[in-house]
Amino acid sequence: MVSLVPSATETLAAWGVEPVACTRFCERPDLPHVGGTKNPDVPAIAALRPDVVVLDRQENRREDAAALDAAGIRTVVLDVRSVAGLAGELETLARAVGAPEPTVVVPELAPLGVRAVVPIWRRPWMTIGADTYGSAVLAVLGVVNVYADARVDYPEFTLADAAARGADVVLVPSEPYEFTDAHLAELDAVAPAIRVDGQDLFWWGSRTSAAIARLHAALVAARAS
Repeated sequence: MVSLVPSATETLAAWGVEPVACTRFCERPDLPHVGGTKNPDVPAIAALRPDVVVLDRQENRREDAAALDAAGIRTVVLDVRSVAGLAGELETLARAVGAPEPTVVVPELAPLGVRAVVPIWRRPWMTIGADTYGSAVLAVLGVVNVYADARVDYPEFTLADAAARGADVVLVPSEPYEFTDAHLAELDAVAPAIRVDGQDLFWWGSRTSAAIARLHAALVAARAS
């Protein structure tokens, strides 16, 4: 089995299921790498003769899935967009790899009651819309995504517009973009900028329960300081 999804690679390892290869973004230097999430090396994957390749509609490209299908390689394509739907997607993954049925426990936490914008890119500034896993995590935390009305999953925005939407805080994730202190100073023009763990916000699976608790604790501590 080959995993082209960092969250899936981490989750499979937690289940005791090791891929024969993964992407260079999976933080598994001990495994062979077959390109990135957006540019996998299909011939290299085919040479491994995997019984299945794991993809996710949010992480991987349709054309790469088609290339794997054309090469006669079985794929399982997940579509993780919500915390509520995560259990079903993990069941699909578990069935594909012969793992026991997993459980997902979402901690009950006091709502934070703040409005936030989450930058994920710069030049142009980009953020997350409602139909994304990161936005679903915010909802569990009791954080309102001020771009939940966007018609696309990853809308562009301006600092002036984010401020006009009434953001109380800017949650600056550690990935996918490496924001510097100078970028945080720019974002402070919108609202106080707080660094958060991008993997806890965007990676799903075996880490979800603890990740949500960690994010909640980090935001409570940041607001109290």
